[in-house]
Amino acid sequence: MAVLQRGIGPAFNAAALLLRPPLRLLTTRSWQGAQHLPRDRGFVVVSNHVSWSDPVTLADFLLTHGVRPRFLAKQSLFEVPVVGAVLRATRQVPVLRGTSDVTTALSAAQEAVLAGECVVVYPDGTLTKDPQQWPMAGKTGAARIALATGCPVVPLAQWGPHQLLPRVGRPQLWPRPRLRVLVGEPVDLSAFAGRPLTSEVLREATEVVVGAVTALLEQLRGESAPPRWDPRTGARRPAGSDAGPLDAA
Repeated sequence: MAVLQRGIGPAFNAAALLLRPPLRLLTTRSWQGAQHLPRDRGFVVVSNHVSWSDPVTLADFLLTHGVRPRFLAKQSLFEVPVVGAVLRATRQVPVLRGTSDVTTALSAAQEAVLAGECVVVYPDGTLTKDPQQWPMAGKTGAARIALATGCPVVPLAQWGPHQLLPRVGRPQLWPRPRLRVLVGEPVDLSAFAGRPLTSEVLREATEVVVGAVTALLEQLRGESAPPRWDPRTGARRPAGSDAGPLDAA
């Protein structure tokens, strides 16, 4: 039986008891698509990243639907007092980018999904730097995990956490921010199954995954996304261009 069906666990329960009351007080919610979360096997959730608050709001969504998430999170967060203790207690996965620890983190994530758990990956790797807050050109970690294990990749778009805790400026307290989540069907990566995990394959698979998240976000926002923002150049990629793969996680 998948780990995600065994209950939430004391650490998550304690965090939920602490964080849910103020979250419910300060926001409203519109959640759609939870039926697409697998119940019989481990899987990867990929999401856009618009606010430092959205890991909390995303975890709230998943926990409410009986899924215990394990986020790939920056190593520096584990060094923050209290925050680090919570991350360790809830078994989140630290990632130290630019080192061999990235490979270790991805291996831990693969073991987790093979054990029936849910791993959450932000392909952006950090808060989006897109001026209009669309997903950026993605890192390849989610594709690596999925293609190495054969696990489903579930795209999820969220909109509203940036009002609760914006990158700059004051939080919006009234009207209460509406936290919107839209989950799609697992991404079809069958075209890449059995192929060597070359940079080209990982780049193409990552763009399919990020494209699925972007399409869901277009539905939430009611507008079309512009060309993909490349964080390395600080500009949008021309339509049809290929700037090569980003880092692994």
